[in-house]
Amino acid sequence: MKILITGGTGLIGKKLCSALLQQEHDLTILTRRPSVVPKQCKAILSLSEWQPETVYDAVINLAGEPIVDKTWTEKRKKCLWDSRVSLTQELVKHIEAANQKPKVLISGSAIGYYGNTGDVIVDETTSVGSDFGAELCSAWENEALKANIRVCILRTGLVLDSSGGLFKKMLLPFKLGLGGCIGHGKQWMSWIHIDDYVEILIRLLNNEKAQGAYNMIAPEPVTNKQFTTILANKLSRPAFFNIPAWFLKLILGERAELVISGQRVSSVKIKELDYQFIYPNLDNTIELLL
Repeated sequence: MKILITGGTGLIGKKLCSALLQQEHDLTILTRRPSVVPKQCKAILSLSEWQPETVYDAVINLAGEPIVDKTWTEKRKKCLWDSRVSLTQELVKHIEAANQKPKVLISGSAIGYYGNTGDVIVDETTSVGSDFGAELCSAWENEALKANIRVCILRTGLVLDSSGGLFKKMLLPFKLGLGGCIGHGKQWMSWIHIDDYVEILIRLLNNEKAQGAYNMIAPEPVTNKQFTTILANKLSRPAFFNIPAWFLKLILGERAELVISGQRVSSVKIKELDYQFIYPNLDNTIELLL
């Protein structure tokens, strides 16, 4: 299968490309860093290189600037918007202009789509939230759904991987005994191991009946306090520290809502694919990651 991938050099993208190459797919990566693209892949710097006569069987859209790393100024919000919504809009234009359209578009989103939902269990039918993150995800998804082909939306939770992402950033303070809860610690963390994420994505790629939004999370979400306790216990370290919500709001501003609030998300729709999670339980998952 000939596949165009955006975001192929990110945490998920690298793992996905490796898995797809093992299955002998023909990959083209849209990237600003061609030097880090695997030698087995073709790198393109601009969508203008996708001419109408170019044939792709599938498009996987994982691109997006990191959402937490920088202050949400109006300029930064525009950057976040352009890297998700505007890029997806351009992808759909090229899909529609292709002489032979791809059979499927798999496009990113996040469980931030739901906003802060407290203890309520949400599924793919739950309505969109009202904060900036939810607005961003909603617009991102709406652009993808304009493609007149099969579309799958990846509403992504916290992706756990020992080689990068949030989990790797958390390890050092926890190893030093400086770990602790964020705010009251009651907010839900819906997580997924990167291996499960990639396996599910490939299943969506190959299943012609799969379409619409999928919550890309494991079946057992935990609270921030539970996550903290499990990680500290596995490292045999205390976790007495607590980062107050007011302090996070002071240093992060509007972004603080991403870590203070949470979503208790269901993965029922993934189970309907008859997928058996490799890592369904956080306790075992963290043990293996360490």
